[in-house]
Amino acid sequence: MSKTAETPLWRQPGLVSLLAIALLAELAYAVLNISAMPVYLKNDRGFPEGTIALIVATFLFSEAVFKGPMGWMADRFGRKRMVVLGPVLTVFTAVGSLFVPRGIGDLEVYVFFALRVVDGLAVAMIWPAAFALVGETVGESQKQEAMSLLNMCYLGGVALALLVGGIADDLFGQFTQATTGHHAPSLYLASFLCAGIAIFSYIKLPSGRAMREAARTAEHATLRKWSFKSQWETAKKIPGYLVLGAVTFMGVGFPIAVVKLFAQDEFDMSGTKFGSLVLPAMIAMAALSPFMSKYGERIGKHRAVHLGLALCSVGMAVIGLAAFLPGFRNLLLIGLAGIPVGLGFLLTIPAWYASVSEIDEASRASNIGAVMTSQGLGAIVGSLIGGQAYQRFHGIGKFAGIKVDASFAHYSPFVGCAVCVIAGWLLSYWLLRR
Repeated sequence: MSKTAETPLWRQPGLVSLLAIALLAELAYAVLNISAMPVYLKNDRGFPEGTIALIVATFLFSEAVFKGPMGWMADRFGRKRMVVLGPVLTVFTAVGSLFVPRGIGDLEVYVFFALRVVDGLAVAMIWPAAFALVGETVGESQKQEAMSLLNMCYLGGVALALLVGGIADDLFGQFTQATTGHHAPSLYLASFLCAGIAIFSYIKLPSGRAMREAARTAEHATLRKWSFKSQWETAKKIPGYLVLGAVTFMGVGFPIAVVKLFAQDEFDMSGTKFGSLVLPAMIAMAALSPFMSKYGERIGKHRAVHLGLALCSVGMAVIGLAAFLPGFRNLLLIGLAGIPVGLGFLLTIPAWYASVSEIDEASRASNIGAVMTSQGLGAIVGSLIGGQAYQRFHGIGKFAGIKVDASFAHYSPFVGCAVCVIAGWLLSYWLLRR
């Protein structure tokens, strides 16, 4: 075992810097696409929820499509270049969103589509390079622990985004109300964070020059042969894993574009209040992540996936029932139902990726990339359906004898989420039989 592998992770400067970059990156992109963009487009631009869901789906689609090519570019041209360049692009797209001309008809919407495509490309530059850097920074025996820390940074970034984005709008929105809109400060914040990420990455990350030189040798010639055809050939070898990933993440996608609008419309929450409620839960999840990962190792990867999806199914089913039972529409019940969802997520994700990585060691990265793409595409489909349901269901009056009001429409994405997660849970027993 190398000296680096024996050193505790928190004492490895390279890993600490990388985790700080990951935390700031997730914070920036969650502020932009989860905290800021839906409420900005609805309240400051007057876009309907269905259109907002399409715009968010465009970001997800771009990220999913570009992850494969950007991972290859990170291998070919260096991790550092990707991690620096991605945030630089978003510095301009975040602020540029505020200055899209109003009153130009459909062109206004198309410009937001184009900006979110660029954001998806930027995220696709960062994460494959970041995951590769984690694996290259720590020793072999510490990789799973390091990945858990990376997962903690992801959760922490999402949690902080909902709070700091809301605080930025509540504190400074009054000053931008007359010019760029009440929710403009969180977009300025996302741009500022991305600038900081680019500068910090440029200073702290290794150049990776030796790796780029190795990529040009004959033994790494396969790196120059990447194509969509090669990705398709990989996908055909693992259809069951792709279907399970797509179905389950379709459930994740259902509420993703409307969750902050849901809190605003159903419970009249400001951005700050919503973020302050979510933050403790996400911090708790981040703290529990290593322990749940170790428990998953103890019971076995496949059993961990089964149990984790079962917990998620129970929690989402309880939340989804609120669409049909008005008595279930309260914050306390949603909070309690969120506990098994959070625990199930922490148990499932590490075990799921570990299972995928063992399909074929010779094509481990390609298999993970293909599964991540299928998950991204599933999330896109879910976000599109969820956004349309949120906007349109309350106009149909009755459905199968059940009164369909605005609250039914607002809870309908959670019904879709529950159905998909339950389907994924059942599929996991067929796919992961060992």
